[in-house]
Amino acid sequence: MRILVLGAGALGGYFGGRLQQAGAEVAYLVRPRRQAQLAQDGLVIESPFGAARLPARTVAATEAGPGWDLILLTCKAYDLADAIATIRPAVDAGTAILPVLNGLSHIATLQAAFGEAAVLGGLAKIQATMGADGVVRQLNDWRWLTFGELDGSMSPRVRAFAELAARAEGMVATAVPDIRQRMWEKLVHLGTSAVSTVLMRANTGEIARSPGGVEFMHRVLDRNAAIAAANGQPMTEAFMAEFRAMFADPKAGYATSMLRDLEAGGRIEADHILGFLLAQARAAGVPHEAHEAAYIHAKAFEQRRDAGRLPKA
Repeated sequence: MRILVLGAGALGGYFGGRLQQAGAEVAYLVRPRRQAQLAQDGLVIESPFGAARLPARTVAATEAGPGWDLILLTCKAYDLADAIATIRPAVDAGTAILPVLNGLSHIATLQAAFGEAAVLGGLAKIQATMGADGVVRQLNDWRWLTFGELDGSMSPRVRAFAELAARAEGMVATAVPDIRQRMWEKLVHLGTSAVSTVLMRANTGEIARSPGGVEFMHRVLDRNAAIAAANGQPMTEAFMAEFRAMFADPKAGYATSMLRDLEAGGRIEADHILGFLLAQARAAGVPHEAHEAAYIHAKAFEQRRDAGRLPKA
């Protein structure tokens, strides 16, 4: 299987390297600086599931061409337009695009760009980072990649990728017939965490220890579940019980990447997560005061950041 990975950072480098070890023909579509780094040092992975230093075939944006079975898309949502332009020369009639972005709105964007048949659904659960030295470091035992056809079929291309990924050391890849449900589940709990942690500028444990904090997070969780149900993807009782317990845990230290990026003065996925949920809440008639406040808060932060008016750390 020929796989093109957009980028070779934390997610792309980790999953691409593991698929490479499993026997896939992998290339990394990267910028010049990362291309030079990979040419010099190779793709270096540090992980509880085995370290690796792999030769890395790279492709510059100007060199991209067709012939790939699958393109793994691991960019942030705010880079999606650039990512589409970058991979467009590499997509042909036989190419499947597997995005593992947060949220759901990217699916329609990719389908509009490449056609509905080209796009798979997917999500990743992994904590990894890439340092200035170019080393991809896995931070815990999370190593899950879940994917499937958006129409629920177990297609030959999904089965082929699942068979390949099953041989990969250090990752657990699962092909599922209900990827839309899985993506909505992730959005319900991620959206609850994002609304809560961005508004309160605190992790879930700190919010839970504050007066009314648990009740607030539960209320947002219920409303996100109502949004999902209005889109034909109701949450199960087991799912709701699991995340009610998580948001009620005063010892939890969970903070979203959106909060970390916001506190660092970086770019955030405000429109892709908060804006999408707000629009869906309005469309479904779900009370959305908290969603609206979180979205306004995030967009006001972007105004202040872009004007160079953030307080010094």
